[in-house]
Amino acid sequence: MDFELSPEQRAVIETTRAFVQRELVPHEDEVERTGRLDPGLGQRLRKRAIDAGLFAANMPDDVGGGGLDTLSWMLMERELGHTGYALQMYAVARPSRILLACNDSQRETYLLPTVAGQRTECLAMTEPEAGSDLRGMRTRAVPDGPDWVITGTKHFISHADVSDFVILFAATGDAAPGEEAPRRAEITSFLVDLDAAGLEVRPGYRSVSHRGYDNCVLNFDGCRVPGSAVLGEVGRGFDVANTWLGTTRLQVAATCLGRARRALDLAAAHAASRRQFGRTIGRNQGVSFKLADMSTALDAAGWLTWRAAWLVDTRPNDPSVDSAIAAAKLHAAETLAMVADEALQIHGGMGLMDELVLERIWRDARVERIWDGTSEIQRHIISRALLRAHGG
Repeated sequence: MDFELSPEQRAVIETTRAFVQRELVPHEDEVERTGRLDPGLGQRLRKRAIDAGLFAANMPDDVGGGGLDTLSWMLMERELGHTGYALQMYAVARPSRILLACNDSQRETYLLPTVAGQRTECLAMTEPEAGSDLRGMRTRAVPDGPDWVITGTKHFISHADVSDFVILFAATGDAAPGEEAPRRAEITSFLVDLDAAGLEVRPGYRSVSHRGYDNCVLNFDGCRVPGSAVLGEVGRGFDVANTWLGTTRLQVAATCLGRARRALDLAAAHAASRRQFGRTIGRNQGVSFKLADMSTALDAAGWLTWRAAWLVDTRPNDPSVDSAIAAAKLHAAETLAMVADEALQIHGGMGLMDELVLERIWRDARVERIWDGTSEIQRHIISRALLRAHGG
């Protein structure tokens, strides 16, 4: 088994790492202080990302993307994970691969302009009463002649405030008598412009994690869209979603690796230079063993992530892919939490001060075990695969 990276993959790592250090890291403090990314700065950074060949690198080259295989893409994500989401996601966008389900007319209106950086998409699944249980969503789309009329609320919708359209998932099955929406609905995906009549985008909730990477609430009040807005087939929304969920969870895993590596490097440097009781604190097993555990856990999370990415590329129809992705996301998110906490502990009281980046990494780490599938959902996927293999 060959673990060596190709020259192309090494180039991806070096290019991305240099871009992050040169273009993104210098703006971290401003984003943290203001809680926003200046739109003008965001546009300039996006232009530089396009010029550097990093924009839409996850999309196939036949639609104008960078055409990276999944492993190379995740190596890129690890480097982008060095900084916060507000900078990396707005500047170096990786459009949702759900858009590859676009038909010919949708490609011209949504897919191709998004890959070119001319439009920005957001994705709306989560609702106040439908988080992990997505099949319980209450936002409903009802056919009305050639159109669909959408009513309901979505929340925790990342970067909808700077997007042009939303990839919306709504219930389209029949409701039981007296119900506004079915409890176990068929789901359909729609492409909806965010300036559509009957759609309100308003600020969401203030989060301790990823300042500047805002979430929004989307209210649909009789929002009418044409039949051509359906993405994929009616009632087959989860078929569309499954092309996105796996690689998006891997993307979270990879960015967790980058953030954890930054925390570990800071902790190791501090332990090697901070002196207490006549020697550096790294010479104490109470600190050195923490570093060893952090490094080992991070390496394990990395290999789980690279293996899952390799499976996506080489065995896309293998039933083990879903559980491999779940294991990568689970372990990487949990490892980031541990590494961030231990790195802060090694720094002592200064670790909590906003003069250091550690307190931000610590805060940002908390959401990784929740979004794109909680740690509990990942454990469910893994255990279900195990039980099915034994007839359970």
